[in-house]
Amino acid sequence: MPRESSGNIPGSPHLDFETWKELIRTMGGRFNPEGIDPKAFTGCVCPLSVCGLTAAEVGSNARRVERTHRDVRLDGADHYFTIFQVAGRSAMTHNEEAVRFDVGDVALVDTARPATFFNTNAGGPWKSVALLLPRRSLVSHLGFEPRGGLYRHSGTAAGRLLLDLILNSADGEGSPPSPADSYMRLTVYDLVGALFAPDDPAPSRHADKLFRRVRGVIKDGFADPDFGPCEAAARAGISLRYLQKLFTQRGSTCNEFIYSFRLDHAARLLQRRATLGASQALGEIAYACGFRDYRHFARKFRHRFGHGPGACSAEDNRARDGTVNYYGHERLS
Repeated sequence: MPRESSGNIPGSPHLDFETWKELIRTMGGRFNPEGIDPKAFTGCVCPLSVCGLTAAEVGSNARRVERTHRDVRLDGADHYFTIFQVAGRSAMTHNEEAVRFDVGDVALVDTARPATFFNTNAGGPWKSVALLLPRRSLVSHLGFEPRGGLYRHSGTAAGRLLLDLILNSADGEGSPPSPADSYMRLTVYDLVGALFAPDDPAPSRHADKLFRRVRGVIKDGFADPDFGPCEAAARAGISLRYLQKLFTQRGSTCNEFIYSFRLDHAARLLQRRATLGASQALGEIAYACGFRDYRHFARKFRHRFGHGPGACSAEDNRARDGTVNYYGHERLS
């Protein structure tokens, strides 16, 4: 049960040992405080929503917090966290990396792998801000799979922007979603990519170089409705089987990647349309992004962003009046 603040950890209601563990588990997986008598434990978890993504302010006086191989097997959590240190000091061992954090530093945690966090604050409490990032959406947007265990010191431009975005756009848990959230999530993903993009790692240098070429081919061709994996492989000069392997290694598929480009481009066009108050038909935007069928576009868009393309405009009567759009399909919002 929540307890009254004892003054050890500023800013949030204090939780007992079991309540803290359960809140963390429901939000992002099994993480277990260690090295402290459960009766002496005190912690805080303040759930937040950032552009529709789950986030939380988290802290405790535990000497360490562990996520073991057993925890990974039991909960099957498969996402990333960015963790910003906002009070105290800590350290982490994760994915064969060992790092220390001061206030403002940020790390990337892969919940599919074990991790241990250490309180190095001379016995005092620590506090961090964690942001959950769905693996499939992040990898599909970035075109590569970030490596858990990486960290960056405070002061990087991307780190400052991401932390400011988290702190300034955070709403309490249960806040109603906004149509703008889907666009802001893309900004979050871009900042994470800027922070943790690989430095051309040696074991897969050739594959990464080839993947960048494939990514460029897809970027140039996604607007063609006839463009697909076969066309991407042919233009990149590789076999379809090898093309699919490149994407499988990154936790995605070529089709998903192509649709990611199409939907991200559609989101940008719809945002510009809403900002300028333009009257461009939604069907025209769909076709310009590589979709022949508006129904298919609307279904994909809703699945990706949580709302139909018509919701991106404050008022679009033609998207709601049931008339037939430019390409002969009934309009959907």
